[in-house]
Amino acid sequence: MSIRTSSSASSDVPTESPRDHSGAGVADTDTPDLAGSRFGRIRRLAGGSFFTIAFLARLPLAMLTVGALTLVTAASGSYATGGFAAGAVGIGSAIGAPVVGFLADRLGQRGVLLTTAVLNPLAIAATLLGAAALEPDTAPWAVLAACLLMGASTPQVGPMARVRWMALTSRRGSAQDLDTALSYEGTADELTFVLGPALVGLLASVVAPWLPLALAALLTASMVTAFALHPTAGVVNAGRSGKAAPAPLSLRTGATVAVPVLGMLAIGTFFGSMQTSLTAFSGSFGMTSAAGLLYAVMGLSSAAAALSVAYWPARIGPVARWLLSSAGMFALVWLVLLPADVPTMVVALFVLGIPVGPTMVSIFAVGSVVAPRHLVGTVMTLLASGTVAGTALGSALAGPLAEAHGHGASLLVPAGAATAMLLLSLAAHLVLRRTARS
Repeated sequence: MSIRTSSSASSDVPTESPRDHSGAGVADTDTPDLAGSRFGRIRRLAGGSFFTIAFLARLPLAMLTVGALTLVTAASGSYATGGFAAGAVGIGSAIGAPVVGFLADRLGQRGVLLTTAVLNPLAIAATLLGAAALEPDTAPWAVLAACLLMGASTPQVGPMARVRWMALTSRRGSAQDLDTALSYEGTADELTFVLGPALVGLLASVVAPWLPLALAALLTASMVTAFALHPTAGVVNAGRSGKAAPAPLSLRTGATVAVPVLGMLAIGTFFGSMQTSLTAFSGSFGMTSAAGLLYAVMGLSSAAAALSVAYWPARIGPVARWLLSSAGMFALVWLVLLPADVPTMVVALFVLGIPVGPTMVSIFAVGSVVAPRHLVGTVMTLLASGTVAGTALGSALAGPLAEAHGHGASLLVPAGAATAMLLLSLAAHLVLRRTARS
């Protein structure tokens, strides 16, 4: 793998030599105004409509798991069946996302996104029909299969948006612009995963449990189609059958890519176990429904901190940022073991959220550095899948601990996940230094 040192990163971060990701839709002569604001520059790179379209297009992803849980629980009268439905969505997404990313690398984003914009609403419709047919004495296999397909066919808007930013900044921007774009993407992800579940709860409680998924299908059909047709899709240099086959993934490159993927698995474990632990914590005060609001406090401070990464000094590269922010998570995660009341927990969660957003942004940035150019979309979707799989793992680990020993015991799981992220950041430093010398 040909490598160089990024101008925005410390010397411990190698990146591949930049290539011209040519494509239709964006003029080569339209260079950004380097005197403008950092977020103003990326707005000029992608166009103002990109932000609205990409944000709305990724919102269904944050609605499907909770939407399936709410709908199937209401239809079956069983929390267990609802939990299985949510798990099926997560498993489907973890399996399907890398496949979607690989196809986008080989065939181009536009066709793959347009296909998922059709298939995913059909899978949602099958889930709605399957839930409507549920009866107390019937096996829920049909609706669980539909949920699995719903997760597997989910359009991977966030990872593909990051691939577009990498191509745009390589052609017409700078390494600093890529840092700014990735910090924005981290904030957008955080906000959607705060707003998505809240929207599901509001619509399900005020109108009907089926409405959130119906809205998700409508958003997917319309906004994912708009995202697929946006001019930025033409900037990504996808593989074509007429070109020479790309070099196979070497063992060393695979091991290097595995480090940020494991980092996202750890951060997903942190999220899933924290959600479960907060449910147990709020339940101890008879306020189980407030767990989502408590989690949103951490999400909001995390989103704001993710946006700040654009203004971190350029000499602090992605691996160094990962090390610093994960060290902050490790130091602050122990605060959530202390509160004995809800107000104190709110403060602890707000403080803990500050290093979370920069950690996510930094891991995605490291992934963009180590990804082979012909597999960028695959690596980005693997990172997203790591979060999904980690969320399921964290919930599975924290749930039994909360059941048997209370929320104090289950909060040890996010503490362990924060420890793993710190250790993986050290591993990333060592692996990339070794790669840079080779």
